[in-house]
Amino acid sequence: MGARLGSGSGGDDDLTETHEINVTPFIDVVLVLLIIFMVAAPLATVDVPVDLPASTATPTPRPDKPLFLSVQADHSLSLGEAKVSKDTLGAALDAATHGDKTQRVFLRADKTVDYGALTEVMNSLRAAGYLKIGLVGLESAPAQAAPAP
Repeated sequence: MGARLGSGSGGDDDLTETHEINVTPFIDVVLVLLIIFMVAAPLATVDVPVDLPASTATPTPRPDKPLFLSVQADHSLSLGEAKVSKDTLGAALDAATHGDKTQRVFLRADKTVDYGALTEVMNSLRAAGYLKIGLVGLESAPAQAAPAP
């Protein structure tokens, strides 16, 4: 299926078929998808700023839709990104889990929060019927033993 341009007698004026795949549209689509995922990835994380302490424990796999309860340095609570009070914590948890009290609640606390305040939040969770509580911390390298002097 050649094409002939002009009314010449032939010879070198014939166009030949090319059997190469044009990859330019494919590269364009891949770059657009890359940009979309680069913009969407930061939006999928929780944006409540909490200064977490580091832990050397082996991390467990993250569930598809984790439920985070955050305790800020001023002892205020956030369920996901919504602020809640200690009085409305049970109702907010029931609304977020659709009444499923077997769902694990991941508790994130600022490292300046004292042990007593963290225990009060855990007691509020237990009083609301949520017994599966996971503590969240930052991963750090395991501590190495110091050499003997």
